[in-house]
Amino acid sequence: MKIAQIAPLYEAVPPRLYGGTERIVAYLTDALVDLGHRVTLFSSADARTKAKLVAVRDQAIRLDPRPFKSDLAAHLSLLDEVAGRSAEFDVLHFHIDLIHFPMFKRMAHKTVTTIHGRLDLSDLAGVYARWPQFSLVSISHNQRLALPHANWAANVQHGLPPFLLTPRPRKGGDGYLAFLGRISPEKRPDRAIEIAQRSGLALKIAAKVDAGDAAYLREQIAPMMKGAPVEFIGEIGDDEKAEFLSGAMALLFPIDWPEPFGLVMIEAMACGTPVIAWPCGSAPEVVEDGVTGFLVDSIDSAISAVERARTLDRTAIRAAFEQRFTSSMMAGNYLKLYNLVTARAAAGRVREPRPARTNGLVPAVRDGDDMDRIGKIP
Repeated sequence: MKIAQIAPLYEAVPPRLYGGTERIVAYLTDALVDLGHRVTLFSSADARTKAKLVAVRDQAIRLDPRPFKSDLAAHLSLLDEVAGRSAEFDVLHFHIDLIHFPMFKRMAHKTVTTIHGRLDLSDLAGVYARWPQFSLVSISHNQRLALPHANWAANVQHGLPPFLLTPRPRKGGDGYLAFLGRISPEKRPDRAIEIAQRSGLALKIAAKVDAGDAAYLREQIAPMMKGAPVEFIGEIGDDEKAEFLSGAMALLFPIDWPEPFGLVMIEAMACGTPVIAWPCGSAPEVVEDGVTGFLVDSIDSAISAVERARTLDRTAIRAAFEQRFTSSMMAGNYLKLYNLVTARAAAGRVREPRPARTNGLVPAVRDGDDMDRIGKIP
């Protein structure tokens, strides 16, 4: 099958440091190539891939040192390049949210769109109702709750290459608690610090700080770190994650928002490290309570879970990762959807549903009963 993977241009594929969507695009693309498919990746020139690369920017946007950049211009160039070559592919797989909808509405029947972000934003319902012909993929069932009537075609959980991150020998003692990802209010590093303080354990924070969250770090998190056993490491890449996660007694995932997936949870599992998570967003779909970690709803229950994490079988956690969250499994699930899309197009059973409108302006969200949808993957 000839497949186009269209990545965002904010990070390299895979990212050098922090980054989720582009990381998944990298793993999926390579897994599809390994399965014998002809894959073309549309990305920035600093991508590392087994696929054919079509570079539409000289480097990814975030780490580009040039002070003035237009992400809109970059992504418009990306879309134009894909549109100009669309006839070369059986399937166009977009990972750029919804910005391709207007340009690709006449060829929506050969597209798949994975939604990687949150969907509880005020303007999204109208957009998905305006362009209902695009087959959408969620990355957790919880992610769909904000837009239950969108054209969901499949739910595909993320996966990692099986040997990208593997358990490393732990270096004696009780270890430490780990926080990996991004410093922001919804990620709740404040909870992680309190859990570590009250548990009497050190906390290592390996996290990105966006410009918009710098004040939050400075005004709320930094004062909590003073006098606490907290080490702030900053952003780390894949080559550092295995040692960082393997050395931890547990990964703390104390989120306070509808996390669409939470890649860091399966990164920890790949290293055999338990995950202690609040049951927000996708966490209950990813963490098997009492096996790969614990779901908690308070600081007190998190502290109790830290003690219980010592009893979990780290080999069993790694085995659970291999059974559920590898990139080959992810690629296999996407291939089922690609086959449905191409079979439907070949059978000539594709029609363009008309968007419902309210006063000719904003589309009303429909129940989807009159949409000619493709077959579903659970």
